Amino acid sequence: MAEGERSCLMRTYREPEIGFVRGRGAYLYDEAGRRYLDFIAGLGVNILGHCPPAVVRAVCRQAGRLLHASNLYRIDAQERLARILCGASFADRAFFCNSGAEAIDTILKAARLHFYRRGERQRRGIICFEGGFHGRTYGATSVTHRRTAREGFGPLLPGIRFAKFNDLASVESLISSRTCLVLVEPVLGEGGVIPARRQFLRDLRQLCDRHGALLAFDEIQCGLSRIGTPFAYQHYGVVPDFLALAKGLAGGLPMGAVLAREPAASAFQPGTHGSTFGGNPLSCAAALAVCQRVLVPKFAQRVRTLGEYLRQRLRERLGGLPRVREIRGMGLMVGIELSEDGQPCVEQCRRLGLLIHCTAGCVLRLLPPLIVTRAQIENAVDVLQTVLSGHGTKSPVG
Repeated sequence: MAEGERSCLMRTYREPEIGFVRGRGAYLYDEAGRRYLDFIAGLGVNILGHCPPAVVRAVCRQAGRLLHASNLYRIDAQERLARILCGASFADRAFFCNSGAEAIDTILKAARLHFYRRGERQRRGIICFEGGFHGRTYGATSVTHRRTAREGFGPLLPGIRFAKFNDLASVESLISSRTCLVLVEPVLGEGGVIPARRQFLRDLRQLCDRHGALLAFDEIQCGLSRIGTPFAYQHYGVVPDFLALAKGLAGGLPMGAVLAREPAASAFQPGTHGSTFGGNPLSCAAALAVCQRVLVPKFAQRVRTLGEYLRQRLRERLGGLPRVREIRGMGLMVGIELSEDGQPCVEQCRRLGLLIHCTAGCVLRLLPPLIVTRAQIENAVDVLQTVLSGHGTKSPVG
């Protein structure tokens, strides 16, 4: 923004100190032409890096044919994408929307409508988890635990209760014949990059079955090979009734999706739910190009290998530093928990040419694009070691 100009944007974000004009692969470039190694990837959106050629080609081809016609008519790319996602997962049906928050709202509505249609109208309760974050629409805010995301917006949706993450006894104390849905992130993202324990999710599935409740996984951040399997539920060997996807699904374009198995999916009938832009031809063309790459087991295996390498190098180089409490994560979803506020480290890293993010106050979150190389990992670890060892004035990454 030129000097003296006033921003007309609502102040929903901190005033940005930098802007980018182009990107390629794992790198972003600012107005001055300086290059930054991007280890946050648009908050997990740019899973194939910036401007991946296959996605760009698909979008350009589709843009010259048809941008929008609405869901009043058949959209062939949407049908193909639904078949690919259902064929690669547990799902029988897919619904497309524009964001992760919208996908969560869809699940909340579907779960309550499912039991309403079955005549179990007392089943309205929803259990979610402390540390969970599911988005900023009214429904998604209602099932998000963070106080700062909820404060001032009440009254939120009724019937929401929060259990302790990775604590089955906490869920058992809340679940009942009035519970319609349990919603959980297999890996807490905004909550500090905390993976669920395998047995916890398995027990959660059994608990839902015993009480007749539905189970939903929020894989908005941890899905699509991010943790080293095409879908996160596959790593845990636990099949949910609903699964929410978004972020990287269309490689940079807005898109969310809900995958569901019958009979939960059949609660929706024409007129009960929809999304004007959901599953539009342009976003579907991008998502088809993304899925052809990321849903391949060999691709997921590469992510798993690189994730192990990243965490190994972080532990070797940072593990002994007094400011570092823990290094954790799965695949290419990594958190570095500090003993202090992490935002100054984010800013120091940016000055040295590395883009990362701080969540939960003291956790440095790394979400590199899934096409990252070992050399780029080494560059990132170099910067992190420089910053966390207190030598934040060394040369930036190359």
